[in-house]
Amino acid sequence: MQIKEAVVIRIDSLCKEKNIKYNALANIAGITPSSIYSLMDGNRNDAGIIILKKICDAFEITMGEFFSDEIFNNLEQEIK
Repeated sequence: MQIKEAVVIRIDSLCKEKNIKYNALANIAGITPSSIYSLMDGNRNDAGIIILKKICDAFEITMGEFFSDEIFNNLEQEIK
């Protein structure tokens, strides 16, 4: 698994855990819903760090807490 897929899975997991829809997450994070949907799009590889920080703020977690999930421990090599 690559980092982008892991980020998407982590955000989706947190949304389910906190019972938050993507549109509500965007509103809480102060970003547009299209930013969330763009980030969650499997065809796009970019995941802006500022957007991710705002998402963490919306979930009231630190970036460290976000990335401390087990899913990030065995990622594929990004350099090919």
